Amino acid sequence: MDEVLKIIKDIQAGSIKPIYFLMGEEPYYIDKLADYIEDNILQEHERDFNQTVLYGRDVSIEDVIGNAKRFPMMADRQVVIVKEAQELSRTIDKLETYAENPQPTTVLVFCYKYKTLDKRKKVTKVLEKAGVVFESKKLYENQVGTWLTRVLQGKKLSIEPKAAAMFVDFLGTDLSRIANEIDKLAIILKPGDTITPAIIEENIGFSKDFNPFELRKAIGEKNQLKAYQIADYFAQNPKDNPIVLTIGLVFGFFSQLLQYHGLKDKSKANVAKVLKINPYFVGDYEVAVRNYPMKKVSAIISALRDIDVKSKGVGANNLAMEDLLKEMLVKIFN
Repeated sequence: MDEVLKIIKDIQAGSIKPIYFLMGEEPYYIDKLADYIEDNILQEHERDFNQTVLYGRDVSIEDVIGNAKRFPMMADRQVVIVKEAQELSRTIDKLETYAENPQPTTVLVFCYKYKTLDKRKKVTKVLEKAGVVFESKKLYENQVGTWLTRVLQGKKLSIEPKAAAMFVDFLGTDLSRIANEIDKLAIILKPGDTITPAIIEENIGFSKDFNPFELRKAIGEKNQLKAYQIADYFAQNPKDNPIVLTIGLVFGFFSQLLQYHGLKDKSKANVAKVLKINPYFVGDYEVAVRNYPMKKVSAIISALRDIDVKSKGVGANNLAMEDLLKEMLVKIFN
């Protein structure tokens, strides 16, 4: 995010590069930067003749270069944005010649999503010399909370740790989806408000009591009654709680517990760092580690692998979701 802000600040200061190659696994920042350039490099009256949006699936790299070599009309610059540029990956090396001598009055932007250039290749080095090569990396789950807090601060909102965990549990690390839900909440909230689990449940549809986070917590505490209640809720609402995702989350939880058992330094800061979790939730893992010795955790992980295979229809005669969830909890608690 700091690199994104630097690129924007440089543009605001008038330091505009002829090429912006935006690449990587996380499309959120690629879209944000491309949108900023699209909205801010040219004045509104200049855009009709000097702003072009191309799509990688519809053009060749030669078409892109041809557009980039044009001169602006009644403006100091033209902007050429290539969306879905990853479709040009097979011929992207042909950009090398243009990058060695880019048109100074053109701002050429590539949105190269879900892929990256090989940094050892000459084309990458030439692009870095000529302009900006930005890699948008996927965030780890433990980084999403910090990102979420910063985004909300910009909207003068805050969020409770449990509410932040709900976003991650339901939407993973997909920043675009999380940002869309935040935008929905920002419409109904006022500056200074705090997003709580109840607000999320009421306005987005995530249950504050019956969700993967609460299931994990109940399992960690060995609260069998609550765990079975949540499992029953999941079975009744399978579209919102896919069995494969549920098993994956529980498997991840016990994998983290196995790591925890092996740690020499069990300080809160180190546990959060190694397990890649928010420090706020370290206490939940401390409880779970006391309830599940290392040998039991290893057995549970093995059982979860078998259940995962069954959930995908292998050797299970299409067992119902309810039966699979019950089998999972029996293997964990017994």
